[in-house]
Amino acid sequence: MIVEFLREGLEQLIRETRGLQCVGAYGMCSLLLEELSVRSPDVILVDIGLPGLSGVECVKLIKNQNPRVNILMLTVYDDDQKIFESIYNGASGYLLKKTPPAKILEAVREINAGGAPMTGKIARRVLNMFQQANVPIPQEIELSQREKDILLGLVEGYSYKMIGERYFISIDTVRTHIKHIYDKLHVHSKSQAVAKAIREKII
Repeated sequence: MIVEFLREGLEQLIRETRGLQCVGAYGMCSLLLEELSVRSPDVILVDIGLPGLSGVECVKLIKNQNPRVNILMLTVYDDDQKIFESIYNGASGYLLKKTPPAKILEAVREINAGGAPMTGKIARRVLNMFQQANVPIPQEIELSQREKDILLGLVEGYSYKMIGERYFISIDTVRTHIKHIYDKLHVHSKSQAVAKAIREKII
């Protein structure tokens, strides 16, 4: 789901990396959606500037078809609107194309392990969007301080393991708190929780 020259380079890089497997590379969202009916990848890298449906629109369709897949945006766009729409539609990570290949591979592994990798510049933009949000908190959303801490960790792109180390709790405890967070926010994924936290200034 990346422009051709970069897509071919990433495909070769992933195929040559031990522990990773590339099961397909497509230049259009429609082609990918057809393949998702027979394939179930763990991670999909998506560009925004695609012919036909944009990558932002494609993310939503991918998640509708396969809610469990992890989507990593890899694009030149770093404006707030595209970042927010990508995360809101279901992307769990957002990197710029100038990210070094080693960092991209690291991000693929991190997102598959429950993290939300983002370029430093993008992470700052996400936090700024959250800090500048002026939407009041709905009264029915009442998170404990620990749940707010963990939700902040998700917004900052921390993996479950990193959140556990940050607050000196086990990964199982982190998972339990996240399940409670999902229930209280009425969401079903990490990306939806992050988007709602930003949009409604929950933490």
